[in-house]
Amino acid sequence: MNDKEYIARRVAKELNDGDVVNLGIGLPTMVANFLPEGIEITLQSENGFLGIGPVPEEGEEDPYLVNAGGIPVTINPGGSFFDSADSFAIIRGGHVDATVLGALEVDEKGNLANWMVPGKMVPGMGGAMDLVTGAKRVIVAMSHTAKGNHKILKQCKLPLTAVNAVDLIVTEMGVMEVTDKGIVLKEINPEYSVEDVQAATEATLIVDENLKHIEI
Repeated sequence: MNDKEYIARRVAKELNDGDVVNLGIGLPTMVANFLPEGIEITLQSENGFLGIGPVPEEGEEDPYLVNAGGIPVTINPGGSFFDSADSFAIIRGGHVDATVLGALEVDEKGNLANWMVPGKMVPGMGGAMDLVTGAKRVIVAMSHTAKGNHKILKQCKLPLTAVNAVDLIVTEMGVMEVTDKGIVLKEINPEYSVEDVQAATEATLIVDENLKHIEI
């Protein structure tokens, strides 16, 4: 499997029965395809959905069913549609159990930068600021580096989306928890060594004494 699928499969294992979960644009949307069997997860989209289903098969897309990024989705039986005011009332009211989103940078204090690169045209912050402050748990799902450049830093350099917001980081190299003491490497892809992960990370990692291999 490719790195994106690997990350999405591992993130899906973090979700619990009964959770209301928001999946961000890009890689996070893949998590919907790998939800654990036997549990019920309600997926929310900030453009006004509860009950999003898996990504539709090619040719089966409905142009009227798209997520906040304009990507075609499906809707599960019992799903609902509503306006943006109600959607953001759900988010800001603390009713989203977890949000999964990508990032340009994350640092050891849990600061997140994921909406703007200076000098680049951007459509706006979207719902990211609300989600990472309103959701009970924030999971970053991203590639560990960008063209060889560090993305997990001692301190973010790009404009921040939120401060002290990130709880967990999942990459193709490992699973890392953001704590008061720093970033703890909890699980590692067996294809890499701890030294490999640290070399790809600017922040100094704290290696959990019970470090485990990622199981997909």
